Amino acid sequence: MANMTPTKTPMPEQDPNIRNKNFDEVARGYSAEDAINEAQRCINCKHKPCMDGCPVNVRIPEFIAMAAEGKFEDAYQIINSTNALPAVCGRVCPQETQCEGKCVRGIKGESVGIGRLERFVADYHMKNCAEKAKPVENNGHRVAIIGSGPAGLSCAGDLAALGYKVTVFEAFHQTGGVLLYGIPEFRLPKAIVAQEVENLKDKGVEFKTNMVIGRVLSIDELFEDGYEAVFIGSGAGLPMFMNIPGESLNGVYSANEYLTRINFMKAYKSGYDTPITHDKAVAVIGGGNVAMDAARCAKRMGAGKVYIVYRRSDEEMPARREEIHHAKEEGIEFKYLCSPVEILGTEDGWVKGLKIVDMELGEPDDSGRRRPIPVVGSDHVLDVDCVIMALGTSPNPLIKSTTPGLKTNRWGCIVANEATGETSREGVFAGGDAVTGAATVILAMGAGKGAAAAIDKYIKEK
Repeated sequence: MANMTPTKTPMPEQDPNIRNKNFDEVARGYSAEDAINEAQRCINCKHKPCMDGCPVNVRIPEFIAMAAEGKFEDAYQIINSTNALPAVCGRVCPQETQCEGKCVRGIKGESVGIGRLERFVADYHMKNCAEKAKPVENNGHRVAIIGSGPAGLSCAGDLAALGYKVTVFEAFHQTGGVLLYGIPEFRLPKAIVAQEVENLKDKGVEFKTNMVIGRVLSIDELFEDGYEAVFIGSGAGLPMFMNIPGESLNGVYSANEYLTRINFMKAYKSGYDTPITHDKAVAVIGGGNVAMDAARCAKRMGAGKVYIVYRRSDEEMPARREEIHHAKEEGIEFKYLCSPVEILGTEDGWVKGLKIVDMELGEPDDSGRRRPIPVVGSDHVLDVDCVIMALGTSPNPLIKSTTPGLKTNRWGCIVANEATGETSREGVFAGGDAVTGAATVILAMGAGKGAAAAIDKYIKEK
């Protein structure tokens, strides 16, 4: 019998004033009782609108029906049939604008907590299923994947399930890509990422680290080595800056560098000698999820004050509502309708302040959001000793510069078919942030999934 409670089963969380001093996971996860209770809120709609919002086509009503009966392993197998990273997606997907955004229960109340259920089911499998996945029979074909982030892992998982011999080439010494270096431990524990990678290894996927494609090997050399297709899922790791005075001062970071030092180089752990300042006051420039991550990390790193400086209003802020809510709970101060014009420095080259100007919203720009316009004479200074630029990223130009005939656009993103990932080079496919610029984990996974199907068709038709 359906549970017609209009609100979601609450997610247990750490107290904000405790969690803003540690890197433990904020959301504690459902109990089995919580999961069954929430799953029973699904009314199993005939037209399954939630599935229309899922970029990787998870069979949502089916897995929820199993969870409602307490058949959690069955639920996991349903999810895993289309989603190679369920424990990751259950934690970082923007479900509110995708599957949950189309849930019928959301019309007169809150949607079913699809993401919370996916997380529970995936965690249940990891804790309780000792049997490892097994590779399917090899079909005799080889595919190379560049990058072990969400696009690459998704593509690798789908191709391995079809019998391909898949090799993933990762530039870093550890696998996981942006899941490892870009998303903080308190949102996505690294042990979860490692386990998802191990699951792919069990399915026969091979990983080679310290392999900078374009330096160690070129894409042409991969074809010479016998790979019949190449998927580029190398992400977008080149940070953007504002080109304002003072950006070269000590104490100015890109969010990419700041988060990498913390997440990948373990700056928050006392046993790691990773240079990072425990700042008195930090200003984070930007309004996306990366800005929220950087600000929340800075608070945990000991900063007395942390500001989010955003040139539009709260309504235009692109970060997930949940992340904004968590940041405010943890004491992050939001400076809306403000934009930096200069970073002020000390005589010895360190940040001592951020000059900002007030903004007002004018007519909509190309993004559909109202264009910020500076208010003349409104300059004022924030007393900070660290500035983090969270303005977005673009792809590293290395692969483009070493791959003749590979077309990119004016932002340096690889030009590829949105559905199939096909590029201007025969046999070369691409997806995720390398194509779109910085976007979400689940959209990158959807691109990897689409490319896997296209690669399978391409090789079979050769």
